[in-house]
Amino acid sequence: MTVTSIHPRPEPAEVARVTSTAAELLEVLWGRASTAPASASQLRVLFILEHHEGINLRTLADHLASTPPSTSRLCDRLQAAGFVEREVSPTDRREVRLYLSGPGRTFLSDLRARREQALGAVLAQMPAAGRNALLTGLEAFCAVASTQIHDDEESTDSRTA
Repeated sequence: MTVTSIHPRPEPAEVARVTSTAAELLEVLWGRASTAPASASQLRVLFILEHHEGINLRTLADHLASTPPSTSRLCDRLQAAGFVEREVSPTDRREVRLYLSGPGRTFLSDLRARREQALGAVLAQMPAAGRNALLTGLEAFCAVASTQIHDDEESTDSRTA
């Protein structure tokens, strides 16, 4: 499947279209690496907790663009599965801090390994030059995207403080 033609200086809109197609194909590949027993929403919670250890329920709900009751129910199911731990805040007994448990970390590690195996099968069929170009482009994308996400989180935190 060809998703683009080569342009000397591709426009951001064209690159966005091809990246969107690639993301959709990644979803299909990753779907083969089952996320059971976690749903897509629960998986998102696990990823957030992995990067924001000890956040409270309200902050997690903000990250999910959800309500605290819905987020609490998600966490209830993840806690029942053994993936999340809750601890009362040492500074405020009304606040509960959320942490990824050992089994939760193991689940994410295993999931990543399965996803990387599925990706590796595709990447092995690509020519080396294509893999190198993809790696260079993805490294640049990740650098800019992570900076933008970090800046967005800081501006959100400053608005709610």
